[in-house]
Amino acid sequence: MYGEQYGLPRPLALVGLEAAPAPAVRGGGGGPIGVAVAPVRVGTVVDRAESVGTVRARDSVSITAKVTGIVTAIRFQEGQRVREGDQLVDLDAAAVRAELDQARALFDDARSQVIRARQLQPGQSIAAQRLETLEAVARQAEGRVRQAQARLEELRVAAPFSGRVGLRQVSVGALVQPGTLVTTLDDISRVRVEFAVPEVFVARVREGSTVTARSTAFGDRRFTGTVAVVDTRIDTNTRTVRVVSEFDNADEALKPGLFMTVEVVLSRRDDALLVAEEALDPLGDRNFVYVIRDNRARRVEIRVGQRLQGEVEVLSGVQQGDHVVVRGIQRLRNDAPVRVTETLTRPTS
Repeated sequence: MYGEQYGLPRPLALVGLEAAPAPAVRGGGGGPIGVAVAPVRVGTVVDRAESVGTVRARDSVSITAKVTGIVTAIRFQEGQRVREGDQLVDLDAAAVRAELDQARALFDDARSQVIRARQLQPGQSIAAQRLETLEAVARQAEGRVRQAQARLEELRVAAPFSGRVGLRQVSVGALVQPGTLVTTLDDISRVRVEFAVPEVFVARVREGSTVTARSTAFGDRRFTGTVAVVDTRIDTNTRTVRVVSEFDNADEALKPGLFMTVEVVLSRRDDALLVAEEALDPLGDRNFVYVIRDNRARRVEIRVGQRLQGEVEVLSGVQQGDHVVVRGIQRLRNDAPVRVTETLTRPTS
């Protein structure tokens, strides 16, 4: 009226600004909000502890000579698989065999004298003391035979258990001394992987727990074993406990000394409740989700457990079958009316 009376233009506030809508309020009116939801499902959650370890052979030994001698034969090929008791190296045994032959001859003679003396003894043709002396001589002769046999056995270098021999360290004609390395022997049909875990897991690592190991040498291949031994002591410097796990290695792919990354299963829950990770609405150190009930979004606080790929374990706050909002959370407030536009069945991330 004022502007029209004096010929002035109307104020800008009166030229359409009074018709501008008020800014939208989160979860305000305007009808139900379209959202995408996903059901709370039951799944398997596995808690793991990760570490690094080194492969060890189940049985491993350095084959060495016991006595001084000349190598006369090598009876194995490098890398060959051998059985327990297989002869690996022969040392010159000519002198010892001669001693054994002599000892056997003396033993045979002493035994024959004892037999004749026992035949004469009932008729008192020979004194009992004489018979005892002959028997003592026979036992001494038998002892010398056994001694020569033991010396002969020492000249035979054999495999103490079944396994695979390593590189040859001696040649035919070489003079070896006690302790001279001949080769190595490893039983890797079953191997051990040793690793350490923090002391906070000591109560959860048990014999028989599943262990998964992998190495960059084998790409995506995973090896599965079990915990065999948990050390009885905790390292006071590192605050860790050593764990020994065992793996079947029928194809002998795992070699002693190989570096491995291992994961040990601490617990397994087959009835864990899982929600899509997108459904979380965090506030500080608390977590909330919007549960659809009676076509309204109810904001519910939950307690989060293990995080998986695209999903989160829920320890409390929701139940199996509840539908939670995964898209459109930014526009919601507690008890806002909603309209479900899509129901997802799998994690989207």
